[in-house]
Amino acid sequence: MSNEEKVKATPVEFEKLEPEKGERESQNLDMLMDVQLTVSVELGRVNMPIEEILNWGPGTVIELDKYSNEPVDILVNNKVIAKGEVVMVDDNLGVRITSLIDKLGRLKKLG
Repeated sequence: MSNEEKVKATPVEFEKLEPEKGERESQNLDMLMDVQLTVSVELGRVNMPIEEILNWGPGTVIELDKYSNEPVDILVNNKVIAKGEVVMVDDNLGVRITSLIDKLGRLKKLG
């Protein structure tokens, strides 16, 4: 090709194939919204020797490490994400959330 026959190239703009970073993260999170997680409430803990545990029977009272008016731990997949107080809901026990870690902190603990 001679200098006179050179063709000028024009830039081509392609359609965006990937969403922006924030959009992608939002879509990924939306896909997880139906996933079921185990939520549990821990009233307290105690360490006991095996001998004591083997001697348990109906009516045995186990004294926990928390007072009755202390907040209980609310766990999701065995990770504490909130504190709450025990309440009655009709004939069932429930927990009213009194404090919890921020949304980003909850996501990190669940991930």
